[in-house]
Amino acid sequence: MSEGKRVGVVGAGMGGIAAAALMQRAGFDVVLYDQAPSFMRLGAGIQFGPNVMKILRRLDLEAPLEAVSCLPDYWTSRNWDDGAILANIPLNAERERYKAAYITIHRGDLQQTMLNAVDPARVQFGKQLTRFEDNGKTVRLDFADGTSDTVDILVAADGINSRIREQIFGLDAAVYTGWVAHRAIIPGAAAKAVGADVNAKWWSADRHIVCYYLDRNEDEFYLVTGEPDEWTSASGQLPSTREALRKSFEGYHPMVQAYIDATTEVTKWPLKTRNPLPHWHQGRVVLLGDACHPMKPHMAQGAAMAVEDAAVLTRCLAELGTQDLERSFRTYFACRKDRATKVQRISNANTWLRQPEDPFWCYGDDVYQMDLRAVEATV
Repeated sequence: MSEGKRVGVVGAGMGGIAAAALMQRAGFDVVLYDQAPSFMRLGAGIQFGPNVMKILRRLDLEAPLEAVSCLPDYWTSRNWDDGAILANIPLNAERERYKAAYITIHRGDLQQTMLNAVDPARVQFGKQLTRFEDNGKTVRLDFADGTSDTVDILVAADGINSRIREQIFGLDAAVYTGWVAHRAIIPGAAAKAVGADVNAKWWSADRHIVCYYLDRNEDEFYLVTGEPDEWTSASGQLPSTREALRKSFEGYHPMVQAYIDATTEVTKWPLKTRNPLPHWHQGRVVLLGDACHPMKPHMAQGAAMAVEDAAVLTRCLAELGTQDLERSFRTYFACRKDRATKVQRISNANTWLRQPEDPFWCYGDDVYQMDLRAVEATV
């Protein structure tokens, strides 16, 4: 039921790419805009659980991603100083239960693979949105390069500092959580030399460090931390140093010290969030992912929630139709709000998998099993 509608998706992160690819397959005339001048292999590590891989299966991306990703059998939580195991949670060790794989991969490799599911003619780089105008029938988009475009539906996938969110709900600063994250990539050989876990998180009272491989051959090993600190810069990321990382994790287990010793380039960025929104749409414009529910990365589910949003939004538009966008958008919000809010709350609390627990409610979810008509009847 695409009804020939032209959909503009702003932001080529994981949620935006998923939305463009899924809507393209559903028969919509999709355009994906991104402000970057071209695709670049940016970022570092990312984890996608079975809840996301079931969606990417619909785009024929499951096998290509598994071929290049690391597939950890377990998530291991360890005590910061003596390395004692706090929890050992089955991931791919229970693949049959989850009905899909759990992968860890470089964000840039994931993004490029996902982009392969979108017709290149539908992707426009160098398009920084400055404003939009919804006249009730179409939405006009104005870009910083002086060009404009018109779509029937506008999807905001433009992140925590969403320009679209700002225009709808007003300008307000993202909330700094009081935490920063350091990140670095080291050679996989350096991690293997000290017997690294495939996927682990080391915990102390007020900070942690997550460590995992980024590829099937285990050539790259990723470190990402969470720690309290001040942040006064307007920048979203700053260079840091091995010495700063070593100071922050002084006293941690020798294996962690070996990881830090192997770092060369280290960066840090502030962890920010936003207060919940009363709704995720206005008129012909709808939000997904960090544009409407940003969260700290402590469940590794931020991008996953964006992809889930994209899948449910596509289902609502395709199955419920676009004649009554208000109802389709309200159904989408009703389908997603409680789950996204729960994940946001647990992520911000930083308690996920520290102790033995069953994560099936998160990883075992399948958005295609949801009864949209039943939800629609409640809105």
